[in-house]
Amino acid sequence: MLIDKRDILRLSADVRRIIDGQDVDLRDNREGPFSMLKNDIHTLADLKNEQVGALRRDKATLKHTLADISHQLKTPLTSMMIMADLLEGAPPEKQAEFIANIRTSLVRTEWLVSVLLKMAKLDAGMVQFSRESVPAGALAGLALEPLQVLLDLKNQSIAISGDAGLPCDRRWTAEALTNVIKNASEHSPDNETIRIESGENPICAWISVTDSGGGMSNAEIARIFKRFEGSRNETGYGIGLPLALAIMRGQNGDIQAENTGSGAMFTLKFFK
Repeated sequence: MLIDKRDILRLSADVRRIIDGQDVDLRDNREGPFSMLKNDIHTLADLKNEQVGALRRDKATLKHTLADISHQLKTPLTSMMIMADLLEGAPPEKQAEFIANIRTSLVRTEWLVSVLLKMAKLDAGMVQFSRESVPAGALAGLALEPLQVLLDLKNQSIAISGDAGLPCDRRWTAEALTNVIKNASEHSPDNETIRIESGENPICAWISVTDSGGGMSNAEIARIFKRFEGSRNETGYGIGLPLALAIMRGQNGDIQAENTGSGAMFTLKFFK
């Protein structure tokens, strides 16, 4: 089959336009090898455009995320720098107050950096989840270990019922559950009880955490898992629950948030 030189030159010019970022429709419904070549080039150009678009979206997301991280870190660091400057000339009672505030800011900053590093690992696909049947009671015990001081300070108790086997990665899921329980503690009054329940149905095994904080509005439920947006109190970063959701979805699971009438309930679901 002979191909007209002018057709080849036109195709070459169209390919150059595609390389320059222009939209060119090369589709050809005629039969023959040359038409097949044009259709293949058009398909290749579409794939290239999709990849370029995805890279642009990823770049915009990274830029937005870095700006959020910078803001979140800058706030406690600025506060600590101010208190450190005032510390030397302050009276003893104020020095003690400043030191306590600096320690609190350091703890919160350390937690934030740790969570951000874990989120980065999940985003990069660097986490390989294992899968075993973990009793809900054992998982709750692991999740509660880093929260004992917070619970003691607020004189809050934990009521655990049910001990369903949860098919999950023990360590990472305990991390997710810790963040959900921490959220429940922060939004429950002092001297209250946080309920942890578990069970299973034909679709999934589940473990839920219910606080006594009065519940959430529909707007809060809609953004509760958005990074840096979903915090329900002034001291939160809006990153703990998004991390928990990322961990669950990395294991083909999910988290459901809903009101119970007297509080908010978060249910971690492990699909069968």
